[in-house]
Amino acid sequence: MAFGISNSIRSRIVRECTPEIFRRVTNSKNVTGTCAEIADALEKTRRGEMAKEDFETFKAERKKRLPIFTPHATFRNGRRLNADAVPSGLSIFDIDHIPDPRGYFARKVEARAEELGVVLAHVTPSTEGLRLFFIIPGGMDLAGAQRWMSEQLGGTGYDPSVKDYARSSFAVPADYILYIDEERLFKAPAGLPPKEKAPDAAPPAGSLPEEAGEAPAESLRFKGIPYAGIIARWFALAGGEPVPGERNDKLHRLASHLRYITDNDESLLLRIMPRYGLPEEEMKGLIHSACSSKWYSAPKLMKEAVDSLQPPPEEGGWIMPSNSTDSPSGEVEEASEDAAPPPMPARLPRLIGLLLSRTPDLYRAAVAHAVFPPLAVHLHNVRFRYIDNVEHEATLMNVLMAGTGAGKDCISEPINRIMRDIRLRDEENLRREREWKNEVNSKGANKDRRKRPEGLVIQEIDADMTNPAFVMRTAEADGHFLYTKLNEIDQFNALKGSGRGGQQFQIMCLAFDPGNRYGQTRVGTQSVTEKVTVRFNWNASTTVLKGKRYFEKVLTDGPISRINFCTIPEREIGADMPVYGIYDASFDEELRPYIENLTRASGPVDCPQAYRLAERMRAENAEYARLSQSRVYENLSFRANVIAWLKACVLYVADGCRWDKSIEEFVRWSYQYDMWCKMKFFGAAIEEAQKAGAGESRRGPRNLLNMLPDEFSVQDAVRIRLQLGMSAEGTRNMLHQWTHRNYITVLTDDSYRKLKYRKDGNNTDKNR
Repeated sequence: MAFGISNSIRSRIVRECTPEIFRRVTNSKNVTGTCAEIADALEKTRRGEMAKEDFETFKAERKKRLPIFTPHATFRNGRRLNADAVPSGLSIFDIDHIPDPRGYFARKVEARAEELGVVLAHVTPSTEGLRLFFIIPGGMDLAGAQRWMSEQLGGTGYDPSVKDYARSSFAVPADYILYIDEERLFKAPAGLPPKEKAPDAAPPAGSLPEEAGEAPAESLRFKGIPYAGIIARWFALAGGEPVPGERNDKLHRLASHLRYITDNDESLLLRIMPRYGLPEEEMKGLIHSACSSKWYSAPKLMKEAVDSLQPPPEEGGWIMPSNSTDSPSGEVEEASEDAAPPPMPARLPRLIGLLLSRTPDLYRAAVAHAVFPPLAVHLHNVRFRYIDNVEHEATLMNVLMAGTGAGKDCISEPINRIMRDIRLRDEENLRREREWKNEVNSKGANKDRRKRPEGLVIQEIDADMTNPAFVMRTAEADGHFLYTKLNEIDQFNALKGSGRGGQQFQIMCLAFDPGNRYGQTRVGTQSVTEKVTVRFNWNASTTVLKGKRYFEKVLTDGPISRINFCTIPEREIGADMPVYGIYDASFDEELRPYIENLTRASGPVDCPQAYRLAERMRAENAEYARLSQSRVYENLSFRANVIAWLKACVLYVADGCRWDKSIEEFVRWSYQYDMWCKMKFFGAAIEEAQKAGAGESRRGPRNLLNMLPDEFSVQDAVRIRLQLGMSAEGTRNMLHQWTHRNYITVLTDDSYRKLKYRKDGNNTDKNR
């Protein structure tokens, strides 16, 4: 029996590994390049240029990109689960942390390879270990085979966890392979021992009893791809296998999609469809209903499931594309209607775990994002230095976009608990302000009036506050953040001001930007005349349709990229009502130390782990942008990375300036989820707006230089020329002329910066 291969360590979908696939994988650019990066990082560590801790993190992240083999088994239904394992008769043996794996193999293994049953030997991706694939001696189980190989090699010790059938082995480049016997590696050993039979488990969800004279259901294929694998991939794309309350609806939807790749054959569907406990007659009725509906083109979700199981021939390394969370920074595709958001990590930072402890599963992702604006409001005069050397405060804004009746109020009680201490302080200052107003109003116009009291720091403002009141509250806050929670996003319209429209969007942008200045100048003695730095964190909720409409005029103007978005998945019709936990005094007491840590912090805070994480994520995001060629994704990713980094900093301070791996995992997921929402809700609209902007006013010549950003690359210039119907070949000549005319200056061989135009011809650098 052959062994399996899968796209990555996080994927549960496995297919049989053939010699052809094995060779494509080990010669692929992905595997070769990834292992080269790990080897380079190891050399840096040995030279003292990289910390050992950073190398281990780097290595773990890069290995997530590698395909994996499952040497011990293939799996029924294409799922990497022990219950579905079909043993291969092979085992793996590791010799770790040896300075010269190649030398070890030459000295201790090579001459005895056939005797020991070794069919494959290779250096591990870390280059610090040796891995052997060997045929299990007759009568032994996996654990016994490990002990036996250890004894044969002189008692080197062995890993007891290798007894797991789903155990994986990372793919390596061809030049890491020291020995291979393809004939025995890909051929079933004669007579598997009794203990190596597949585990006696209940039939997998998708299997049916074989009918007399018919091929087994698991052998049925579409274009050479097992239907079982297509179904497993479809579930992964559709948000997972059915849970109680959605079984019938989800299976009907699956049948409706499968009919397009089964010739609408009800008998075939009955054989390949998973049942999840549904009786035979009910399955027949469900499938007949699906096959009787009106015929359209094949659904996008089914196309994605099928296409994803066909490896690109030029690369060879990717057997199946993974979910967005399979890559280190979450290679987020533009979300389709059917795509599922990235799943939350199992391990959570302590503070987030507490804040979600009373939240039903359906709402956990929304709450996990919504808690950051009120948490960050507790920071005063606290600054963090980003990787571009610019200092930021924890400027965090969140919009929850979900359907009508989705349960958007789920964020309210966690926010109430976080804001409790600030509201108590605000209450006292509001009392002082009321007393002063009453005193002023009680005096005549000619009486002396007491000045407005000092120290009126009131952080939580009314959702419908006018622009002058907002400026006044900001001026009196003495550097503290203001905060509000808007039940509907259009409550922001109160900040429009009486002058130009769209001033609320300007405030959103300024609230994110370091060192901003905002205010108003009025002639009247009673009018507010102030220039302030906007520090304003907020939460808002809206339906998806209203949210799209609210931002449709400013898609490319900046607010969307500065805001953190989240959503709530739609519940199945008739699903059970989510039940909340109790927010009580014990919850408040557990929360108190985190709030106190935030309140006590002051001045610049250095979090080296968050800094390094931001650097790694920025590089990963840039790599994905280059691969996807999505300028929308790239533009949104810049500030999304800052938002994710700020969350890491907030969690670090809240936990007493302590860091652990769960913070990194959560922050990566938070970035992925934010980008998933932005691309889902606004990606296509932003792309259309950019195209419209580039193609507007075609009557007469266009100023290409004005269409380029202040700093741009040759590729930017090529893109603009192609959009206007010009050739790419003339780009270099155009740039040479612009440089000669002092319109631009050369930064590198591939990048330029605009110069500020002056009539005297002595143009200057705009960035000086």
